[in-house]
Amino acid sequence: MVTILVADDDVHILELVSLTLRDAGYDVLTAKDGMEALSIAKKQVIDAAVLDVMMPFMDGFELTKELRKNIDLPIILLTAKNQINDKAKGYESGTDDYLVKPFDVQELLFRLKALLRRYHVQEDSDVLKAGNLMIYTASFKVVVGNETFFLPPKEFELLRFLVANKRQAFTREQLIEHVWGLDFVGDTRTVDVHVKRLREHFRDLVEDIEIKTVRGVGYMLEVYA
Repeated sequence: MVTILVADDDVHILELVSLTLRDAGYDVLTAKDGMEALSIAKKQVIDAAVLDVMMPFMDGFELTKELRKNIDLPIILLTAKNQINDKAKGYESGTDDYLVKPFDVQELLFRLKALLRRYHVQEDSDVLKAGNLMIYTASFKVVVGNETFFLPPKEFELLRFLVANKRQAFTREQLIEHVWGLDFVGDTRTVDVHVKRLREHFRDLVEDIEIKTVRGVGYMLEVYA
């Protein structure tokens, strides 16, 4: 799933843009100021950014420069009408496009899709993301930072399912059905064994996600961002 970072200190615009992008099938990370946005970008894998120009602590121009130091991704700046003359400054900082407030969210969506195509970001990608962990479903590999893992099949399928359905709690029986199949014969505690192994694999590598035990239910993947 393509992940978009949206940063704006105007809560109403932040919610409107986020809702529009989520409805279009994107994963959205939000920030209310430039420093918070930069912190998220350093911890998470993001594919594009929609940034307000006038934000506290770090404005959109400076944030764009900081992002460009380490990431090559589409960036759209949002600006008020009386800031339109700052376009040159924005393009110099590294933005790809501008939208003047108030704007039509559908126009934002069209422009974002065009930029993603230009950057060759595949919207139907086989990559699942949670924090700084990426799962490549076609090649059955897991990447965390600079490290690549090839897990045993059922561990991989369990992790893939939890990441694809993050922040949702599942019983052991549900996980057995989705990962092992309806014809599984054995103890549902096999789920506990596989969860323990996954935790051991990534405990020291991943700080922003956790496979949590949900009392009275089972397990869920939590993302702290």
